Amino acid sequence: MIRSSVTISLIPQAKGGPFIFWGELIEHVRQAAQLGFDAVEIFAPDPNSLDRAELKRALRETKLRVAGFGTGGGWILHGLTLTNADAAIRRRAIEFISAMSDLAAEFDAPVIVGSLQGRFGGDVTREQALIWLREGLQEVSEHAKGRGQRLLFEPINRYETNLINRLEDGLDLIKSLGNVRLLADLFHMNIEEESVAGALKSAGGRIGHIHFVDTNRRPAGNGHLNLPEISQTLRGIGYDGFLSAEALPWPDSSRAAEQTMETFRRFFRPLEPKTR
Repeated sequence: MIRSSVTISLIPQAKGGPFIFWGELIEHVRQAAQLGFDAVEIFAPDPNSLDRAELKRALRETKLRVAGFGTGGGWILHGLTLTNADAAIRRRAIEFISAMSDLAAEFDAPVIVGSLQGRFGGDVTREQALIWLREGLQEVSEHAKGRGQRLLFEPINRYETNLINRLEDGLDLIKSLGNVRLLADLFHMNIEEESVAGALKSAGGRIGHIHFVDTNRRPAGNGHLNLPEISQTLRGIGYDGFLSAEALPWPDSSRAAEQTMETFRRFFRPLEPKTR
């Protein structure tokens, strides 16, 4: 069964980015449960910024799961990437992702690598950057595997990275990495893919997570994404992971979350009751 999730960002420096909820983690966990979400996806500054016991209590009370932990704080706050020309920075990026993976494992959740893939340029060729990226992903995915979790890798559009932009590129990158699955972000895909549905179908079982967002980065249902086609495609490939709302909080966080759930129920779980 396809499940719903909503993003919560705890990184003040990322304010204005595509996250539905901001700050006040426990309050938003409870709000997500009230709206009928199955899980939350959390973007924390670092592995030590959460009150883990408090979060575990809130999850037990609400019966929610954590769909994933983002690692973008490593880039936003510390400038870390897996493809930096400086080997010390690459090592710190690996250590940051691994520490986030330790946190994620406590909540039986995967860790996400997106912006930490970095870029190539200057003294770093594309070929060299891809070697470093694959080596870094290999190390952190093995670390995650040791804790019973998978790593999620997210292709990102050309305006945010010049490395891995399409699902096909992501598949080529991870083909030798058994413990990595792709995160398919519908906003990035709308920019880069010839066909969103076609790319999802081609990636098939290597998709481990989906960012549920429309073509204008507003909540799903507020752009021109072909949601009936996407729903049919995901059912066709047997996708049973999360659709996680990583979208701008438009027109505000509460209404963005409500709109996401309305769209999710309409296209992906039409028989679900509207209240828990």
